[in-house]
Amino acid sequence: MKILVTGAAGFIGKNLVAELTARGHEVFSSTRDTSEIEFQRFCQHAEFVYHLAGVNRSETETDFVEGNTGSTKRLVASLAAHANDAPIMFASSIQATQDNPYGRSKLEAENVLRRDHEQTGRTIHLFRFPNLFGKWGRPNYNSVVATFCYRAARDLPLEIHDPARPVQLAYIDDVLETLVNLLDTRGRTAAVYEEEVTVHPPIELGYIADLLQTFKDSRQNLTVPQLDDSFTKQLYSTYLSYLPVDRFAYDLKLNEDARGSFTEFIRTPERGQVSINVAKPGITKGNHWHHTKNEKFLVVSGEALIRFRKVGENEVHTYHVTGEMMRVLDIPTGYTHNIENIGTTDLVTVMWVNEAYDPNNPDTYFMEVQDETTQSDDDRRDSSRNHTPVGRYSEARTR
Repeated sequence: MKILVTGAAGFIGKNLVAELTARGHEVFSSTRDTSEIEFQRFCQHAEFVYHLAGVNRSETETDFVEGNTGSTKRLVASLAAHANDAPIMFASSIQATQDNPYGRSKLEAENVLRRDHEQTGRTIHLFRFPNLFGKWGRPNYNSVVATFCYRAARDLPLEIHDPARPVQLAYIDDVLETLVNLLDTRGRTAAVYEEEVTVHPPIELGYIADLLQTFKDSRQNLTVPQLDDSFTKQLYSTYLSYLPVDRFAYDLKLNEDARGSFTEFIRTPERGQVSINVAKPGITKGNHWHHTKNEKFLVVSGEALIRFRKVGENEVHTYHVTGEMMRVLDIPTGYTHNIENIGTTDLVTVMWVNEAYDPNNPDTYFMEVQDETTQSDDDRRDSSRNHTPVGRYSEARTR
C-alpha cells in the first residue's frame, strides 16, 4: 500500500515509518524539508494518510496555529486537489479539551477534518494521545520520559519538582500496533472515528525516576529488571535506547587463577544467578555437593566430562559433553560433582544456579567424586589425592 506519513521525522513518525517499511509498504515520508512538488505527488498517490505533523512546544500561539491547524488545512486541500479520498489518521492530543494555545490548535485541526468528512465522506481517525514514550523520543520536547532517560543514561541529575505528580503514558509500540491496524478497512464504514490506544494507569514521576536508577545500578550489582510488569519492561527498553554509543559496554569482575576463571554475569533475587566458568585443559573443577542449591551446566566451547556421585554411595555417573552438543545438565542436590576439561582448548561453561551466591551461607560442601573408595586399584596407586571429610567449604575454591 502507498502510505503518506506527515511529520515523518518526528517521534511517532520515525517509529511508524520504520514499522510500515518493515511490513513492505511504500511509504511517502513528508518532513519540513519536503518540497511542495513532492508533497503534491504524495497527496496524489497516497492510499492512506497518517497526519502526524505538528508543533508541540512554542513561545507563540501563531506557531501552534500554523503548525497544527494550518498543516491540517493544507493536507486536506492538497488531497482534494487530486480528488483523493484516502482515509486520514490524525495525531491530536488529550490537551484538545483544554483552553490553551496548543490544545485549541489541536481541537481546531480536528474540526477541519470533521468538516472535510461532511463534505467528502472521507474516513477520519482521531487520536487524542497522552504522553508517549519509547525509543527515538526527543528529550526536552516529546515527553518527560525521554528527558529522564536521556539524562539518566548520561549520569545527569533528574529535575523533579513534584515526585508524586502522576503522568498518563502510552508506549510507542502499543501505539504503532493500533495505527497499523487502521490499514485493514474491512467492515468499516466511512465515518469519523474517535480512536483510543492502550494507556498505562497513572504513574508517579518519582517512581519512574526510581526505576531508572535501578537500571543504572544493574551494571554494578549484576541484576536485571523484573520484566513481568509491562511498564518496567517498556521503560527498560526505552532507557537502553538513550545510552550513548560509547556506553553500550561494561566490564564484569573476572576471578582468575591458574586453573581458569569464574565470572558472575547476572544475579537475581528470584531467578538465581548466571555465571561463566572457564577451565584450562586438564583442569578439574568442582568436587562438592549442595543441600538445596542446584545448578544447570551448559558447555558452549570445549570438551568435558561431568561426573556425579550420590553422597553416601560409591557409583560414579559420567556425562560426556562438548560445545557442539548444546546439552544442558541438571546438577541435583545431594550429588557431589565435578567437571573436567578433557580437550586441548579452554572449556567454557555457562552455569545457572538457583540462588545468588551468599558467602555467609554457601551451601557448598567439599567431597571428591572419585576418592579412595570409588577408584580402581590402578587409579588408587596413581592418585596422590586425599579425601577431605564432608563439611562447609568455600565455594570460591571449587569454582
